[in-house]
Amino acid sequence: MKHLSIAATAAILAQNVAGQAMLRFACSQLVVDRVDPIVNPGMLYTPIFTRLWSTCTSCSFVEDLSNYWTAVMFFKNKEGQYQRVPQVGNGGPQGKLINNGGLDVYYIPSGKTTAFAKGFRMIAGDAGNTQDSAVDKSNICHRCWTSTNEDQFIGGAPCSGSDTVAIPKSPTCKMIRQTIIFPACWDGKNLDSVDHKTHVAYGTGGFGGASGGGNCPTSHPVKLPQVMFELMWNVTEFSDQGLWPSDGSDPFIYSMDLGGSAAHGDYVFGWKDDTLQRAMDQGCNLNHDCAGAGLHYQAPELYNACTIPQQAPEEVDGWLQGLPMGGSIVKV
Repeated sequence: MKHLSIAATAAILAQNVAGQAMLRFACSQLVVDRVDPIVNPGMLYTPIFTRLWSTCTSCSFVEDLSNYWTAVMFFKNKEGQYQRVPQVGNGGPQGKLINNGGLDVYYIPSGKTTAFAKGFRMIAGDAGNTQDSAVDKSNICHRCWTSTNEDQFIGGAPCSGSDTVAIPKSPTCKMIRQTIIFPACWDGKNLDSVDHKTHVAYGTGGFGGASGGGNCPTSHPVKLPQVMFELMWNVTEFSDQGLWPSDGSDPFIYSMDLGGSAAHGDYVFGWKDDTLQRAMDQGCNLNHDCAGAGLHYQAPELYNACTIPQQAPEEVDGWLQGLPMGGSIVKV
């Protein structure tokens, strides 16, 4: 009965996420680069990240100039060589999103929701964490996607059911879906904090996961849109276990040379004017034009064309003799 209860709860969560009004849109890969303006501002050759911001926007909405960063996943073969795992767009109940690498971004409102203020930034997860037990699976998780079709929905709501903190290592995985859910409660005063975390908090109650953020504690009473990243890593070409490390070590790691426990995301607010607040108030949905909020969807060929050159030039594609993190950190 316990397993039936868990399955039923996951199904309810999936229906709630699919049915509620929220922004869900694609952001294409702007550049793969070893810079991290939040954790290591002004430095080059930090652990490699996918960066999604510039003076143009690589996202579906013209008005969104926010910064989105995530670590990059690599496959390690038995020879000790590395290759960056390709990314694909996501499907699911709300329809397929088209992006060139990158990720899918969600803004999920719940009740009275206050949009982020100019200059706001935060981090979800810990790039140096090595313990799966230190991570709340309802906030950061991975799912083994057993279908080669990203439109064929696998499992329940994000970070539920059999999802794991660790990166799955099974030859049955054709893709790995990574989910990063940010805190949705703010202290109402600080746009940032020393650790980029303590000015925000996760809510309590509710289902957790992608449910809008739960109830905010008195220390962080302001309800924010719940920001969620989803990334689809296509591991199909690496499913042959004959390629995997013979010592039993993990074949999939992030660019910090760590596993799923170190998965994390960076967020810097950058929406134009008050468009995000109006989008939350108007109940704008998915990646469609929303006249009441002044949101304008742009075609994939337009946002895919927004790219910038590397600030820390180096090879990041093809087979590499080591992770691209061996150079000294250089002060700009």
